[in-house]
Amino acid sequence: MPAPAPLDLQLVSPEQFEIRNFDDELRVDGLCVQLLLAVRDHLVNRHGLEPRVAGRSCQGADHFLREFVIAECHDNLFHLPVERVRQFAGHWYIVRTLEPNAAELAAILAGIDNCYRVLAAHGLVAPELSAAIGAACAELPYYRQRIDDFWAIEGDGFTTWRAACPLPGRSA
Repeated sequence: MPAPAPLDLQLVSPEQFEIRNFDDELRVDGLCVQLLLAVRDHLVNRHGLEPRVAGRSCQGADHFLREFVIAECHDNLFHLPVERVRQFAGHWYIVRTLEPNAAELAAILAGIDNCYRVLAAHGLVAPELSAAIGAACAELPYYRQRIDDFWAIEGDGFTTWRAACPLPGRSA
């Protein structure tokens, strides 16, 4: 099976990324792969990043977008609630990763920030959304503390830990 072709960022419509059912989720997942390939190409061609570096950056955004935003939250990635970054980095990543660590998470967050900067440069998301996502991605001390607190949980402490940064649709 050939690799998917990158989307033309000038032709992307945020409405293409609406998720109403399982078929939409599968379609949007495939579109997201093509979108991230286009972001990678933009980082290489317009920002001069080495292909491997740009690819690693998009790999971080891929983890966030395809596994959390699309599969877990069913959000349109162009109309993303900013709190999704904190929910991902401060909770979902930690409980869904075998050995969560701050260095790996920082690389993922840098990829998310780069991706949304490219989307904003193409008018696909508002500059304010990109800036807010960038600010949420920069909260590295908070996420490092969440990881440390997770590893230090004893007894029934998980309930308190979870309530401090709940996932979408959960109050505790």
